[in-house]
Amino acid sequence: MKLSNKSRYGLRALVDLAVNSKDGHVALNLIAERNGISPQYLEQVFASLRKAGIVKSIKGPQGGYFLAREADQITAADILEALEGTYYLEEENISEIPAQTGISVAIQELLINRINHEMDILLNDINLADLENYYMEHKLISDDMYYI
Repeated sequence: MKLSNKSRYGLRALVDLAVNSKDGHVALNLIAERNGISPQYLEQVFASLRKAGIVKSIKGPQGGYFLAREADQITAADILEALEGTYYLEEENISEIPAQTGISVAIQELLINRINHEMDILLNDINLADLENYYMEHKLISDDMYYI
C-alpha cells in the first residue's frame, strides 16, 4: 500500500482542523496556508471528506469547515476510504493454468488477505483524536526547543 498525496494532505489537513476548530469552523485557505497545500487541491480533498460525512462546511465569505463527528469517532480507515476508495492491496489474479492456480491462491490467502486484515485492524484502531493528541504532544516538545 502506498499513501497518495491526496491521503497524506487529507490526513494533515484533518489533524489541523481538529486542532484549530475547537471554537468553531476554520477557513480552508488557513488550513492550506499552514500546511503548504494548494487551496484548490485541498478543496478537492475536502469535497471527498464532505461527501463521506467526515467534515461539514459553512458557505459564504465567513465560511469554513468543521468536523462532522467527534475526532475520536473518525478512524484512519474512514479517512483513507473517503480519499482513496479503498486501502486494501489488490487481489491476486487467479490463473486458469492449474499449476499457477495453487500458487496464486497461496499468495492471496497467506499474504494479501492477511496484510489486508492486519491493515484493517490497525487503521480502525487509530482515530483522528489519536493523531491530534500525538501532534500536540510533539508540537509542545518542539516549541520548547531553542538553539544558540
